[in-house]
Amino acid sequence: MSVDLNGIGPGQVNTPRTTADKSSNQNTQAPAGEQSKAQNPAARGENVNLSSQAKNLNQLEQKLGEYPEMDDDRISQIRSALEDGSYKVDAEKLAQKMLDMDKSIFG
Repeated sequence: MSVDLNGIGPGQVNTPRTTADKSSNQNTQAPAGEQSKAQNPAARGENVNLSSQAKNLNQLEQKLGEYPEMDDDRISQIRSALEDGSYKVDAEKLAQKMLDMDKSIFG
């Protein structure tokens, strides 16, 4: 069984061909019945069903797409605090966050 990704089948790879290759390829094509079977897997009754987890992930991805990638207001606040020297880092809080992240990654 072959897998058709994005409409590209086994004989559709983008490779340069010479004129001799093209003429020999015309003589060795499969019969029309076999080609229609290979090109239309849906005609064989194959179905795809998504699990409830996949559907939930799809919904979550759509919701995340609605949020901006960056919080422009927060970036402006931090930038101005850095410029005027009022931005302070709580070293203990930073260290705890680093330890928490390490624990979540490595257990």
